[in-house]
Amino acid sequence: MRLKQVLAAGLSIVTLFSLAACGNSNSASSDGKTEITLWHNSTTGDGKAYWQSAADAFMEDHPNVSIKIEPIQNEDMDGKLQTALQDPNSAPDIFMSRGGKKLRDMVEAGQLMDISDKVSDTVKTQMKSALSAESVDGKLYAVPQSVLPGGMWYSQDLFTQAGVSQTPTNWDEFKTAAVQIKDAGITPIALGGKDAWPAAHWWYWFALRECPTKVFDAATTKGDFSDGCWIKAGEDVEELLKLDVFNEGFLTTPAQQGAGSSAGLIANHMASMELMGGWDPGVIRDLTPDGKDLADLGFFPFPAVENGKGDATAVMGGVDALAVGQWAPEEAVEFLNFVSEKDWQEKYAKAFSTIPASKEAQDAVTSSALKGALEAYNNASYVTIWLDTVFGQNVGNALNEGVVNMMAGKGTPQDVVKTIEDAAAKG
Repeated sequence: MRLKQVLAAGLSIVTLFSLAACGNSNSASSDGKTEITLWHNSTTGDGKAYWQSAADAFMEDHPNVSIKIEPIQNEDMDGKLQTALQDPNSAPDIFMSRGGKKLRDMVEAGQLMDISDKVSDTVKTQMKSALSAESVDGKLYAVPQSVLPGGMWYSQDLFTQAGVSQTPTNWDEFKTAAVQIKDAGITPIALGGKDAWPAAHWWYWFALRECPTKVFDAATTKGDFSDGCWIKAGEDVEELLKLDVFNEGFLTTPAQQGAGSSAGLIANHMASMELMGGWDPGVIRDLTPDGKDLADLGFFPFPAVENGKGDATAVMGGVDALAVGQWAPEEAVEFLNFVSEKDWQEKYAKAFSTIPASKEAQDAVTSSALKGALEAYNNASYVTIWLDTVFGQNVGNALNEGVVNMMAGKGTPQDVVKTIEDAAAKG
């Protein structure tokens, strides 16, 4: 399905990076080989091993190339990348791209290579539906590696233990299930509020359900938050907070680091469900006691909201992609084509326990939870990417912090909207 609203056009509300990196002094190693630096966010487990394996395989076929892999913790990636791109000597050649305004900022700062005519026809055909997420003004700047629709990831065993026989499809059913799970002595919802964005995802999703598509588009393309549905989204979050169904200390809980993180709570059956993107099964797997996929992991779409004017089938998600710096050697694009072919996409799906961007490789998805997420994605009549990605670094961070403040009792739904508008006004 086409990623209908990737919103790569973005908003003119984030200050561009002040200096485009114009070269990389590390392009040649001491032994005369062409050196390529790759930054990714897989610091442990099969995902980390995958990137090293791919690099080793490429170097075996290209003995004149040396690939240096640098894994960076996901929550640190955007900030470190923004800093690195200011210095030609520290900028990586290949690095993560999440699309949206963040991608446009880098394009307009002259930091990304236009790879429209450099990506192979095979890759373009296999990933046609996802490429628009990494395009700006009709030009391609990154190649997606995975498709990451969001929703509710849950423990089927804990639902059964609490007597919840069906996954909720609307908000009333969800509240009833959450309270029933709580009454059974089980933490209903894991939330890693310490990292801000997981908490803000609740506001994102409620906005997607409350706001008509045109209103949602107006906000993400024009910065228009005048419709009352945006405040209603915050009120929905407040209503959920009153049920006391999040893990204890959720505001200081990390999202993905360690057994005590929100993903770790799911992995160790200490909480029943988590609102997260399509990378969650892989993160959960790496935090289980045996390091294997959680056998009872299930998925259901974010429930419909009563009287909500948003599309009940709409999906929020994203893509993890690889971009190439404008200073990078041509071998960097060769490597990008290499890992984007079907066979490596299949290996990617297995290593990360996720949905590969290549449709040709999606048969490699065997998890019932991931199949459920893929079905929701394919059946969605409207798809958008994460709001902090749409808005870019400055406004996106302000939005996330505003939601956390509200959840901590230090703000109101109106304050969240004002926070976004104020951040946008600063340019």
